[in-house]
Formats: sequence, C-alpha cells, structure tokens
Amino acid sequence: MHVNFKIIMRKTIFLIAGMAALLCSCAGEFNKVYKSVDNDYRYEYAKQCFAQQKYLKAVALLEGLITAKKGSDEAEESLYMLGKAQFMSGDFESASETFKKYHQTYPKGIYAEEASFYVGEALYESAPEPRLDQSPTIGAINAYQQFLDYYPDSRWRSRAQTKLFELQDKLIMKELLSAQLYYNLGGYFGNINSGNESNYTACIITAQNALKTYPFSSLRKDFSLLIMKSKFELAENSSEERRLERYRDAEDECYGFLNEYPDSKEVELAEKYIAKCKKVTRD
Repeated sequence: MHVNFKIIMRKTIFLIAGMAALLCSCAGEFNKVYKSVDNDYRYEYAKQCFAQQKYLKAVALLEGLITAKKGSDEAEESLYMLGKAQFMSGDFESASETFKKYHQTYPKGIYAEEASFYVGEALYESAPEPRLDQSPTIGAINAYQQFLDYYPDSRWRSRAQTKLFELQDKLIMKELLSAQLYYNLGGYFGNINSGNESNYTACIITAQNALKTYPFSSLRKDFSLLIMKSKFELAENSSEERRLERYRDAEDECYGFLNEYPDSKEVELAEKYIAKCKKVTRD
C-alpha cells in the first residue's frame, strides 16, 4: 500500500506539472499573439479562441481588431464575435452596446437580425429584481420592441415576445410594491390630512396610474384592492370637513370593486367597508 501511494503521488505530481507547463505554454502563445502586429494572425487566433469558447481571450483580441480591420469583412465579423463573446462571458452591459453598434454600423449585415435580438437579450440579463431601479428593464423592453418592429417574421420572435411580457410584468410588480409600501406606511408620518402628500393618497395615485398604463395586467385586482382600502383609510382618518366626501368616495370605490370582482375573497371586506360608509353618510 505504501508503494502504491508513492506511485499515485508521483503520477499526481507529474500530472500537475504537466498541466502547469501546458497553461504556461498557452499563456505564452496568447501573449505572443496579443503583442503581434500581424492583424491577420491575431484575427485567426481570435476566431480560434471564439470557437473554443475561450471568450475572455477572444474579447481581448477582438477589441483591438475592430479598428485595425475597419472597412473589411473581417471588421464586421470581429464586431459580431466581440458582442457574442462579451455576452457569453457575462459582460452584458458591454455586449448590449457592441450589438447596438453592430446594428447601427451594418444594418443590412449578415448578423444584423441576431445583433438586434441580442441587444434585448443582454439588457434582459442585466435587468434587476423589481425593487431596484428598472432602467435596464425599460431598455430591454425598448430593444425587444425595436427588434420585433424590424424583424416581425424572425425565428426569435416568440422568444422576444415572451421576454418582453416578462419584463413588463417586472415593471408592474415594481409599481405594485411601491403602492403597497405607501399603504403600509399609512399615516406613519402624521400627514393623513395633507392632501396629495399623504401616503394613502400616494398609494391611490400610484395604483391608478398603473391601471391606466397596464389595463390588462394580471395584477389588476391587487391594484384595485389597494385603491379601495386606501380610500377607506383616508375616510377613517379624515378631518371633519373632508370626512363625508371621503366616505362617499370610499363607498363608490367599494361598489366598483364588487362589480368588477364579485367572486373575490375580499367581497366580505368590501361589504364591511360599505356598511361603515353608509352609517356615516346616512346619519
């Protein structure tokens, strides 16, 4: 067993040494290519790296070839490969810019359709979760929409539409989270009676604007429920001069909710609100 262990260790050492030598050799070869002034040599090596999925090395070489190959067919292919290599290596922000540049530079190029699609794909991959700033999400929606306008019969049409709807849902969810936050804050800052400055009013405005912007959203009921609850809370916490007006408004909202969602599990809550509103407005 002792001899076998020594043999195994010796083989392991030789294997590690061999791998290290190979890596050094590969690194040395890449550095040689990278420093070369032979652009054709660098271009062919970049294509080889790209084909072998060595995307970071491909990016390093292609970035310098875009200008060097300007005006040639290789420049177009280099720009496309650069965008794809950036995308595959996870640099989505750079990839979106490169694909956008390709489509602007070669609107009828061989990769124009794919480049247009990948502008949206890259922005989609960098889109944050709903609570964060949604600028990349909006950018991705615009990119996908532009792609669909340019290439309505593309083989990527269905995929682009699916992603576009998914991104829109993310924007809607952000609006819902904002409205819910305003509602949860309620009168926390003691500003119930300060008109548009109140949290409940902010919740109502946010939810109403979302319903106007996304009238067919699957979250429509959630926004409507927040509006109803916020209007009732406004009435409950109103000053004497606005109390009657707000209870009437809340009552109307409750009836509207019941008409639109008669089978909702919140029907009992709406009816409870109506009973309270009637007691105030009928007295």
